[in-house]
Amino acid sequence: AAMQCLKQKPFQATRPVASRTQRVVRCLAQLRQSDGALKAAAGAAVLVLSSTSTTHATEILSSANGLDGSLTFAVGGGVAIAGLGALLVATDPQKRRTEQMAQTGGDEKEAVKNYFNTAGFERWRKIYGETSEVNKVQLDIRTGHAQTVDKVLRWVDEEGGVAGTTVCDAGCGTGSLAIPLALRGAILSASDISAAMAGEAERRYQEALVATGSKAPKVVPKFEAMDLESIQGSYHTVTCLDVMIHYPQDRVDGMISHLASLANNRLIISFAPKTLSYSILKRIGELFPGPSKATRAYLHREEDVEAALQRAGFKVTKREMTATSFYFSRLLEAVRN
Repeated sequence: AAMQCLKQKPFQATRPVASRTQRVVRCLAQLRQSDGALKAAAGAAVLVLSSTSTTHATEILSSANGLDGSLTFAVGGGVAIAGLGALLVATDPQKRRTEQMAQTGGDEKEAVKNYFNTAGFERWRKIYGETSEVNKVQLDIRTGHAQTVDKVLRWVDEEGGVAGTTVCDAGCGTGSLAIPLALRGAILSASDISAAMAGEAERRYQEALVATGSKAPKVVPKFEAMDLESIQGSYHTVTCLDVMIHYPQDRVDGMISHLASLANNRLIISFAPKTLSYSILKRIGELFPGPSKATRAYLHREEDVEAALQRAGFKVTKREMTATSFYFSRLLEAVRN
């Protein structure tokens, strides 16, 4: 691929880094659609996307290229690269996405379900587990997700706990949030679109009961295989962590509306926020598809999510951000008006 790089004036980011001269390189590229060209383009992009250091940018590229192709996100923050967005749009892996969707007749929900019952289940079971058989990227994602879960638990503990409270955990995965809520005495209903995930969550719950010496609750937690739209009932609290990443924007409003209809008092959700830097870095990650990567990953603007909550009759009362090297998630707690 032919590439010409022209030096430009620095672009001031929203979070300037003190005592560091930063230059932005504008890259105009004509790429052949080959793996070599894509990786070269991504490498150039990462190396100039350096609000932290060239070393960190190199680490991101190395993780994407040398571990198992599992890089989905990398938090760079800071400097925006002029022209980089156009470069990465030109390398959009739409062909791979089209092929994945063709396997389910264009049904995106079914594609997600198939993924989390097969390759995705094995990958995320390891990430959300305690095994050491994970690479650096996966371990970082585990750490980031655990931080999000800890923040939710801190919130509910500060607000009086969940003992005897009805809780619905939508998209429970392997139970990283559902299990500690159940151990805290919540009357829990947990579900996941993947039967493999829901089954793993139930198995881990039984193991946790034994490991902690806890007594079985009067109301046994339910772990069910069910897509989010099919959940019914009425609950004091509804939680849904890191699920919206699988929903395009045109479906998120309906998803939030449905979750809100289940919650009598409180709704806690997390999502990957859509910003310029995160959008660029997400695209870089997409240039390195691995056999266990998800079919799609969607970012969402915080103002859009909050507006959907308001339309559903909820007001955001708490918000936090979790950002590690390869995981980023905005966490919101909303209460019914």
